[in-house]
Amino acid sequence: MTPRLDDLLIVTPHPSGQLPADVLREMLGDAAFDTPRREAFLRRLFTDGDLYTDLIYALPGARYVQAPWSRFAVDLNRHRDDPADNGVLKRTTFDREPLYPPGFTLSAQAQETRLRQYWDTFDTQVAAELGGARLMIVGHAMAAHGPALGHDRGAPRPALCLMPGTPDAPTFPGELWEALRVACADAFAPVLPAHLNRVTVGEPWATDTLSAAHQARSGVPAFGLEINVALYTTPDLRPRDDAMRGLNAAFGRFAQAALRLLPDV
Repeated sequence: MTPRLDDLLIVTPHPSGQLPADVLREMLGDAAFDTPRREAFLRRLFTDGDLYTDLIYALPGARYVQAPWSRFAVDLNRHRDDPADNGVLKRTTFDREPLYPPGFTLSAQAQETRLRQYWDTFDTQVAAELGGARLMIVGHAMAAHGPALGHDRGAPRPALCLMPGTPDAPTFPGELWEALRVACADAFAPVLPAHLNRVTVGEPWATDTLSAAHQARSGVPAFGLEINVALYTTPDLRPRDDAMRGLNAAFGRFAQAALRLLPDV
């Protein structure tokens, strides 16, 4: 029996390279009116995001929530009160380059306004779409190697990483993790090259913050999926269209397999 895709909510929190104009001005100042500099800056933010995940994870018939703004405006896959440099309101890129001019400080009031406008709005939208769903998948992409800001700095990364939580705090039933990994490996096998075909659970990350937060509130099983950008981009991070089409089809196969693993309610 083919599962109903409208039982699935897909969330993509990081595909955008765009900033609200007020945030762009805070980061660039008057240089926001310098088109080459502005475009280069936004391109950099885009390539530090989850490139083209809006397309790779979009499945006709499934529920879908896509973030409109860059993670460098507000990171929607962080807890609302995460104050770290790489937290909800980031102060540097993943290469530890500052996002704001020297001496700039975002006031407590400005932080709360940004969180209320963007983080709260997205959180409410995801919660609303989860009503009646049987599964949520949060779609990400990861750099081929760990960045300067990462815990796995410089380390090569797998082709795909499933993030179903930890044994003590699973967001997807722990007894199904190995079956989920096998289903993922089988679905993506036709599009994975021999040199980049490893599918992991919990490496380099075990938990997706959005999955953990919304599963705890709603009870709907959830997990995150990371796709290595080397599978579908050139070395200068331009898209390879046929590779993206193949990954989208593979994700469709995997999403149906993941739904089949869950017991009927």
